[in-house]
Amino acid sequence: MRLNFREFGGGQPLIILHGLFGSSDNWLGVAPKLAEGFHVFLLDLRNHGQSPHSGEMTYPQMAADVVEFLGARKLKSAMVLGHSLGGKAAMQLALDFPAQVEKLIVADMSPRAYPPEYEGYFQALLALDLKKFRSRQPMEEALAPAIPALAVRRFLLKNLGHRSDGNYYWKINLRGIYENYPHLCEAMASEKSFIKPALFISGGKSDYILETDKPRIRALFPRARFETIPDAGHWLQADAPAEFVRVVTTFLTTDEH
Repeated sequence: MRLNFREFGGGQPLIILHGLFGSSDNWLGVAPKLAEGFHVFLLDLRNHGQSPHSGEMTYPQMAADVVEFLGARKLKSAMVLGHSLGGKAAMQLALDFPAQVEKLIVADMSPRAYPPEYEGYFQALLALDLKKFRSRQPMEEALAPAIPALAVRRFLLKNLGHRSDGNYYWKINLRGIYENYPHLCEAMASEKSFIKPALFISGGKSDYILETDKPRIRALFPRARFETIPDAGHWLQADAPAEFVRVVTTFLTTDEH
């Protein structure tokens, strides 16, 4: 599983993992700022972006994909930042391969189980007959009843590719992700803990990390610290990019013993 990636800057490696339906593109807004102090690698997780497709998609597999990426780049270890789905993949990586993770940052995600809140998105996207469309706007309109927010529809449709014959296609493995979606919603299970520094950043307008999640987080990540960005929702890096970069950089550059 050779993951597609983008890289910026130099210095200590920082791996960034995107969320569900996302790609490395989602991080282009903050990557240049983070690259002022780090060698930033933006990865496309399996079945996302331009990475290979697979019928299997579990958090242990996604963690192993990142380890394979580190080996291919001859990187012994890295700082790791994951958002949402990528946050769970980053947690799994830290728990399964602690030697490869120097510090862990999880953006607006907890290790608990989540309800399948994106079931409707999957159903609407899978129902689109792409052969019938010659531009994106009619697709945006067709998705409106199931997905009212225009910004969300446009975000999801960024996963479309456009062939030279005028036909659209899904760059992501939409069906494969959907078939694995129940597993992706499950709570993380591990008998191990990650004893290096970890930071969990939540959005003040988001309910993805609850106060009741913190005991489980501390059980798995005993050195976990918590930060809240008050004016951000789930998409921290998009809602408050400057504050997000500040919080991340401060954590990564602070010596902890």
